[in-house]
Amino acid sequence: MHITSSMDLKTERTLLFSLIISSIATVGSLFFSEVMEFVPCKLCWYQRIAMYPIAIIFLVGFWKSDKSALIYSLPLTIIGFLIAIYHNLLTWEIIPESASPCVEGVPCSHVWINYLGFITIPFLSMTAFAILLGLYFYSKKRN
Repeated sequence: MHITSSMDLKTERTLLFSLIISSIATVGSLFFSEVMEFVPCKLCWYQRIAMYPIAIIFLVGFWKSDKSALIYSLPLTIIGFLIAIYHNLLTWEIIPESASPCVEGVPCSHVWINYLGFITIPFLSMTAFAILLGLYFYSKKRN
């Protein structure tokens, strides 16, 4: 992708990194549910509903060299991040399971993976949304 007059190198790289992060999150969530056969809880579905369109927005934004993709993705990124924080608070048992929207099926506090004692699927989701938010604010920072 070459740099056009409407988009500088910083913005192009931000779009590329955002596309990579959102694509990894999307493929990762599909891997966990379809390959590993982990049944997603209700909060996992809400985070997926936020992340999947973000990957498409960044794909089109990068392909068309449209820096507006950063602002178009922002509402979904903020919503997904807030849901991911809530989900992590449930898995860390800071918020009781009784405050969970998961009333049937897989409980929202269920931990499918736990690497290094803190890396869970909700933590991975929260990290992806946090990186996307960080990239957005980085793109707005003046040189």
